[in-house]
Amino acid sequence: LKPPTQGAVAALHMVHCFHLAGFPKGLISCVTGKGSEIGDFLTMHPAVNCISFTGGDTGISISKKAGMIPLQMELGGKDACIVLEDADLDLVAANIIKGGFSYSGQRCTAVKVVLVMESVADSLVEKVKAKVVKLTVGPPEENCDITPVVSESSANFIEGLVMDAKQKGATFCQEYRREGNLIWPLLLDNVRPDMRIAWEEPFGPVLPVIRIGSVEEGIHHCNASNFGLQGCVFTKDINKAMLISDAMETGT
Repeated sequence: LKPPTQGAVAALHMVHCFHLAGFPKGLISCVTGKGSEIGDFLTMHPAVNCISFTGGDTGISISKKAGMIPLQMELGGKDACIVLEDADLDLVAANIIKGGFSYSGQRCTAVKVVLVMESVADSLVEKVKAKVVKLTVGPPEENCDITPVVSESSANFIEGLVMDAKQKGATFCQEYRREGNLIWPLLLDNVRPDMRIAWEEPFGPVLPVIRIGSVEEGIHHCNASNFGLQGCVFTKDINKAMLISDAMETGT
């Protein structure tokens, strides 16, 4: 096991738990260090016969270096949530909060962009806003809903996306607030395709809303992304749901 530099302590504790549970010594090990050093060494080592990687576009580099070694990867995603006119908006809002802001948005499978039909967009945004303000913000020791993102560099990247959206006219449903690598939850409405946040994965508690005029527009935006890891559709019409999910270039 080679954990990310910022998450090494958790991985060491996990491996220790395996040993306490009775795993034979040497069956599972943990090595820490920079990916450019330890990671590259492991990736190209002749004794390694399989690689499983969870992360972002670093997976491209790993795939190039691994050669013929079998790979299993779970990489980043700009996971779209399409909301139709007939959807139960209370249910949608609750799931957007859970899907977009749990773990402070730091999940590959988190909701990363909401594509909502214009006719119900105002109502949905108001319902989500009402839930965002109830999220607690602070240190993980206090069991808060929103806790610091993994590093200051991650926070800087998120802030860059937010400032780009602000400059290009997105509607801020909350005041943008940051202290160090702690970023308060933020919902961005009226996001357009020319904004970076529409396409790039923030990996933090910032969620863009794009208003669409048709189902086809929503599918087009979803499929135009480079990161089709996961998606979801909210509608009361099961036939529409199946047709849209089939059209989304998402998942395996």
